[in-house]
Amino acid sequence: PIDDDGALSPSMLTLTPEAKTAWVKFHDTIEVELSAGGELQEVKDVASKTADNAARLAALFHIFTGSIGPIGIDAMESGARIAAWHLTEARRFLGELAMPAELANPMRLESWMLEYCRREKTDKVPTREVQRCGPGGLRDKATFKDAVSELVDLGRARLVQDGKKRQVQINLAL
Repeated sequence: PIDDDGALSPSMLTLTPEAKTAWVKFHDTIEVELSAGGELQEVKDVASKTADNAARLAALFHIFTGSIGPIGIDAMESGARIAAWHLTEARRFLGELAMPAELANPMRLESWMLEYCRREKTDKVPTREVQRCGPGGLRDKATFKDAVSELVDLGRARLVQDGKKRQVQINLAL
């Protein structure tokens, strides 16, 4: 709505008591992890805005579904789930950036190989497949070799030679 002076005068959205309780719980959970030694310490700038973003998303869901009145628990929980997912992704992404390549590359390679093995229902990945379709930056022979060596040293994988075919076998315990 527009007021008499031609300025926007949007109505104030409020939360139902249940939605407010859910938001407070979500907020407090994040705040605990922001403290020194907490899970979110390294992404403080992103994490500190997550609860507010969850409320904004809840408001959008509320409006888009044509709901009237205070924002309900369903919209709040949906907003919190999406905000939490984005926080997890930010943590993963920023954690990889902060990590030295010697640690990040083996992690990225292992993650890609685990997904490949699940999809292909196997426990081995041909080295050629990694160099052809693997994560960017790990297709280079030397970088790939260093990452595999680290995984082998950690007992998370081993190199297998079958004739001329070279493969990396994932530790089945993973």
